[in-house]
Amino acid sequence: MSARDIPPRPDHSDAHITLYRLQACPFCERVVRRLDELGLDYQSRFVEPLHSERNAVKRIVGARTVPAIVDDETGVAMAESANIVDYLDATYGGDA
Repeated sequence: MSARDIPPRPDHSDAHITLYRLQACPFCERVVRRLDELGLDYQSRFVEPLHSERNAVKRIVGARTVPAIVDDETGVAMAESANIVDYLDATYGGDA
């Protein structure tokens, strides 16, 4: 793939997927890689590893674990990287 075949990165202000993640988290990076491979627009929200921040994630997706996503387009909120990757593939057509 040449540089001109690569689509420009979209403006994330209209993203319908929000990814809750931690810095340097390999499970979070797995989801980031899949979102990028699928060309999906998303917004990252970095959370601190503090208990109070994890409670905020739990209120949103029902779990304190990250990565977690909220897809406003489908109404899905979920955690666990393997589940998220499976969801993204099933919903947005990933064949890779």
